[in-house]
Amino acid sequence: MSDIGAPRTTAVLLAAGAGTRLGRGPKALLPFRGRTLVEVLADGLLAGGCREVVVVVGADAATVRAGTDLNRHRVIDNPDWDTGMGSSFRLGVGAAAPGDHVLMALVDQPGLTAETVARLLAAHQPGRVTAAAYCDPEGKLRRGHPLLLDATLRAEAADSATGDAGARFFLQAHPELVDLVDCSDLSGGEDLDTPDQLPLLD
Repeated sequence: MSDIGAPRTTAVLLAAGAGTRLGRGPKALLPFRGRTLVEVLADGLLAGGCREVVVVVGADAATVRAGTDLNRHRVIDNPDWDTGMGSSFRLGVGAAAPGDHVLMALVDQPGLTAETVARLLAAHQPGRVTAAAYCDPEGKLRRGHPLLLDATLRAEAADSATGDAGARFFLQAHPELVDLVDCSDLSGGEDLDTPDQLPLLD
């Protein structure tokens, strides 16, 4: 069966926050593997099989642009970044190529790898949401990021994004559409939010 004409995937990397709780400025600029966190993650999304990466910046956008090399990717500014993740989510989905699936990723997840991305792309089924999942301390699989939205669902998901919620309300309304893909062997799926989590960058 040929894949010619099948939807491809645009990755959206949400990197607009100010990193207030961490207290180190925008997380995008955190040093990671000899570069910045946003550079490493954006390149990983591309290497994993996405055809393009849209990086949404916001807080100190000029500093982020000046302090990174994101020439391989498309960087867009969210002037309303301080209203919460929802505005960046909507902006990123809107910037993705029409008809593409959209893979949403967060810049505060240093465990994201090209292997994770490739696994989600390979597992995705038409009309579904494919989410990376990780085992919690009790061994239960919990949904995390990245999140792959089918091309047929991206508009509805974007419409539901508001405040600090990206796809949360859409996923709560449609749990039957979500397929979990275990990525526990690749990462713990942790968010980097507070200073005690800085060892995640080691």
